[in-house]
Amino acid sequence: MIFSRTLKALWGSAALLLTLTALQWGGNAVASRASVGEIGPLTLTSLRWVGVCLIMLPLMGAKVWSYRSVLLPLWPKLLLTSFLGYTAFNTLMYTAAQHTSAINIGILQGSIPVFVLLGALALYGTKVTGQQLAGVAITIVGVLMVATRGQLNALLELSFNIGDLWMIAACAFYAMYTVLLRDRPEVPGLVFFTVLAGLALIISMPLLIFEVSTQAVAMPTAKGWAIVAFVCLLPSLLSQILFMRGVELIGPGRAGIFVNLVPVFAAFLAVVLLGEPFGWYHGAALVLVLGGIAVAERGRSG
Repeated sequence: MIFSRTLKALWGSAALLLTLTALQWGGNAVASRASVGEIGPLTLTSLRWVGVCLIMLPLMGAKVWSYRSVLLPLWPKLLLTSFLGYTAFNTLMYTAAQHTSAINIGILQGSIPVFVLLGALALYGTKVTGQQLAGVAITIVGVLMVATRGQLNALLELSFNIGDLWMIAACAFYAMYTVLLRDRPEVPGLVFFTVLAGLALIISMPLLIFEVSTQAVAMPTAKGWAIVAFVCLLPSLLSQILFMRGVELIGPGRAGIFVNLVPVFAAFLAVVLLGEPFGWYHGAALVLVLGGIAVAERGRSG
């Protein structure tokens, strides 16, 4: 009885759910870097959704079918939502990890709230205040600090690490997914997640076939399979459920703010687990990204 009440209380705490989500996403940044040489990025994207579907479809298949009259008319939007948040984001992130560090990947994910703000403005005409724009500008400087390795004069030479550019694009895709969750269909969260996971599997299969057919990567190593298990169970499955619940409780704008914890968790885990060096520009970027988001959030509340 006490356990049941505790679980119910936890399920109603958006702050806790979204903090756990950010921790798992930080772990995903580390896993993406650890996967280099162990499993191909496109293969990892596909196999994570294979694992999720093997778990969710037996549990939720009948429930999904019972909501077919609600879901089928919305299939184009569901397909787009799944592509943006589940397939494109992860494909770009795992590809980015071939060229950049887990710390960079994590810090750049802190830009997602900025893209959420801009996406809400573009799609829904959400009002943006001057203070929010100031926060956006500060965050962008932090992102550029990472992308240029602290050498901002590289902007004049258009000299960037391709992995960082892939990661910035991934963040833009995930932000649009977050914005689209605002109008998700009136179905239970697990039903919605199962549908998106199934669509992500379908969308990602051509990527798997392409990577295998071009022989661009060998079969996953034992470590590669362990990484698949991790990203399947935590970043792919549990974190997505927690994130959708958080959005349901407090809305996409406020939920997106918790993404600013991802850089902190990712940097810590990358240093501890991978031994990555933490440069001065990483610290400066963290301050700018988190500070910019804090300024933007105060502007939203005001």
